[in-house]
Amino acid sequence: MPPSRLQVLIADQRREAEHALTQLTLGLQGVGVTLPSLGLDHPSPFTGTTLIELGAVRPDVALQLADVLLRAAAADR
Repeated sequence: MPPSRLQVLIADQRREAEHALTQLTLGLQGVGVTLPSLGLDHPSPFTGTTLIELGAVRPDVALQLADVLLRAAAADR
């Protein structure tokens, strides 16, 4: 039996979420930031959407991430 339209949609969304997670991980590694709880959440039972879980971080890591983002925002101006 071929996969249902919903199964295909969920699989596509999962691949998209996996790609986004990979890109985010690479970007964070490039600026020396590690989010230890970074990963994929379970797909929503209602929409099938897989969210990216950023997780909890220590205050020093949050400040490091904020610094990188603020510097990037200032460079774009």
